Amino acid sequence: MSGCIRFILNEQEIETGDFGPTDTLLDYLRLNRRLTGTKEGCAEGDCGACTVLVGRLVGGRLVYEGVNACIRFLGSLNATHIVTVEHLAAKDGALHPVQKAMVDCHGSQCGFCTPGFVMSLYGLWLANPKPSREEIERALQGNLCRCTGYEAIIKAAEQASLSRPSASDPVYGGHEKVAARLEALAASETVVVEKDGERAILPGSVAELCRVLAEEAKSTIVAGSTDTGLWVTKQMRKLDPVVFINHLPELQQLEVRDDGIRIGAGVTYAAAFDTLSREIPAFGALIARIGGQQVRNMGTIGGNIANGSPIGDTPPALIALGAILTLRSAAGTRTMPLESYFIAYGKQDRNPGEFVESLFIPHPPKDSHYAVYKISKRRDEDISAACGGFFLELEAGSVKTVRIAFGGMAGTPKRASAVEAALMGQPWTEATVKAAQPAFDADYQPLTDWRATAEYRQLTVKNLLYRFFLETTGQKQELQRYPDAAE
Repeated sequence: MSGCIRFILNEQEIETGDFGPTDTLLDYLRLNRRLTGTKEGCAEGDCGACTVLVGRLVGGRLVYEGVNACIRFLGSLNATHIVTVEHLAAKDGALHPVQKAMVDCHGSQCGFCTPGFVMSLYGLWLANPKPSREEIERALQGNLCRCTGYEAIIKAAEQASLSRPSASDPVYGGHEKVAARLEALAASETVVVEKDGERAILPGSVAELCRVLAEEAKSTIVAGSTDTGLWVTKQMRKLDPVVFINHLPELQQLEVRDDGIRIGAGVTYAAAFDTLSREIPAFGALIARIGGQQVRNMGTIGGNIANGSPIGDTPPALIALGAILTLRSAAGTRTMPLESYFIAYGKQDRNPGEFVESLFIPHPPKDSHYAVYKISKRRDEDISAACGGFFLELEAGSVKTVRIAFGGMAGTPKRASAVEAALMGQPWTEATVKAAQPAFDADYQPLTDWRATAEYRQLTVKNLLYRFFLETTGQKQELQRYPDAAE
């Protein structure tokens, strides 16, 4: 059993056990290493000013991803390569092509957000030789600028793409050597780091994870920390011990099988995006709207489920698909329909010592219909006011199977059982849909909060059912409007 973690920071190999379980990478960089190019803007993973690249081995391949250092716990970085903005310029001071493009295209004014933009663009530059405008915009979803305007930054991305990585590039040039170094740094044993009586635990395997959770009933499991990071930076919560799982390859398997898709609990949104976009396009489109790219690089589908938030985006979409959840503990595994996992606000069907191991999504039948609708004030990087998943199978023009689930409408992600009952066995017609819309009032009694009023939410879900009907039948009709909606 080891008492420290090891990683590479720019060019230097670091070994440390001097950190608490919720110490952030941002604080470590700025306070311990005096690498102040990485900025704190929001401390909640929204603005991107703290963006750095983290390289890790995935299936033997070295992958670099932009992450939010403000909510990334240091304990999750064993056997990684952390790259900050200070590492980009040449030793003689010559700017990197991405940095030079930002200068040439006037992509910076006050400059506070610029290092974060540079690191996001650098990650894109390494991964994509000729990005489209849509791909550039997606890469910058998690970076906010309040003075320059994004057009200049997009032009900088386009200019930078004209130059390609060479042996002199600080990351690309040392790719093979870094991969070998990270493989040597990877820990096969369990790592326990203790400071001031608080512990960070990195189990050496899933079997070890089962053992640790059986012994540590009050532990907090952390995969991507896109939610738990805010517990610390915004709510000032103490978490002890913290059990990190993002390094366990057994939980990062994504498998497309004949009967469906199995997603390990440690699979990130970014890692799942291509597969889900291909297999279930509507679900892939939802992932593209979850947070910014940094959040998608860190956050996991399993973590989104495990947290049990009533406004998590993936659970209603997955419930509509008939997803099956697998939980694991030292006593073994058990499975359940995903909808059964959510019991009440803040309460899930997870026994002490259990953790979410994987999720299984059956392939939607060929002639079925599936859609996901996320309603939010901003299109990108915003929490949903309501998010709904719709699944439909027809037989001879009548409803054979229907599953409708929403987040943001109740204390848990919840199926619209009354609406489903009103639709089952009925002809899939406008009259049927309109007759079923009032049943939403029996299914949901939403709250009014700063994201939306209860009345708006209730009308919206009714309209979304009608929208689903229109899309599945190829019709165009005027939706019912909220009385106070602007024309």
